[in-house]
Amino acid sequence: MFKIDEVARETGLTKRTIRYYEEIGLMPAPERSEGGTRQYTQAHIEHLQRVISARDVLGFSLQEIQEYMGYAQALTGQRELYPQIREPERQLEKLREMDGTLEAQLRALDEKVGKILAMKQELEQFRNRVNAGIARLEHEHLQNEHQPETKITEGKNS
Repeated sequence: MFKIDEVARETGLTKRTIRYYEEIGLMPAPERSEGGTRQYTQAHIEHLQRVISARDVLGFSLQEIQEYMGYAQALTGQRELYPQIREPERQLEKLREMDGTLEAQLRALDEKVGKILAMKQELEQFRNRVNAGIARLEHEHLQNEHQPETKITEGKNS
């Protein structure tokens, strides 16, 4: 069993964030000691590490993380039940259920990837415009350097 300080150290999250994730249902509530202290397990730490990956690597919002983790938990439950099923028809049903869950997870990832690629394309287009501006100004600057200077002289009236 781990105390919240140890979980915070292991995951790099603050104690406040861990409590908040528990409060909004992003992670299962840990058991409590007789004194009311939260007692986390290795499974809690691993769950939080998956949440962190979804947040940092995938760039998911908290709402997207909740949805994604819901799929992951459903899939875990489905995988745990599958070996206990002996009838081929029920096995097929369970496999189709897992396929549906995986499809939903992949769809969530595809949506995120699509948004990332659209943002990347927008930034690339902007960068192309910036580079075109740089090239134009450098070209104009070089042309101005190679033109002979013309001095303006004021006429003197005597």
